[in-house]
Amino acid sequence: MYLKKVEGPRAVTLPDGSIMTRADLPPNDTRRWVASRKAAVVKAVRSGLITQKDAEQMYALSTEELDEWMRAVSEHGEAALKATSLQRYRQP
Repeated sequence: MYLKKVEGPRAVTLPDGSIMTRADLPPNDTRRWVASRKAAVVKAVRSGLITQKDAEQMYALSTEELDEWMRAVSEHGEAALKATSLQRYRQP
């Protein structure tokens, strides 16, 4: 079996005790961002599986966009990442 060399850990343990690997991340060519995919990227960055810079490059995200996802999760939980709930959690 061949393992691709990667920087950083291949798997991390999340605070809830579950294990997240790089295979759990959305594909690099993701264009439709549903809440579960956004949450997976935020969990990976927060747990140290990938860096914020790597996430921005892998998924062609802006720094502001990823920061907004992380802020929404920290303040309101993963439900804030849903597009239909966005108006409820957005500051005027």
